[in-house]
Amino acid sequence: MKDLKVLGTGCVSCRMLADLVEETAHQMGIEYTLTKVGEIDEITEYNVMSTPALVVNGDVKVSGRVPSADEIKDMIGE
Repeated sequence: MKDLKVLGTGCVSCRMLADLVEETAHQMGIEYTLTKVGEIDEITEYNVMSTPALVVNGDVKVSGRVPSADEIKDMIGE
């Protein structure tokens, strides 16, 4: 089971990343949980200064941009 988190305050890019992560994980057929973290205090606990960000099993994989679906597959598949 993959623990996926999208860090962001709800901007367009943050929502886009959340949708893309969910769609990609579903297409991959993996078991996952997806949590959207919008509280600034929680986001800074990950040392993320730019959102959106993707966290996979506790590791920040990308921040400050929306990666492509192929990049997300690589990040989730690791």
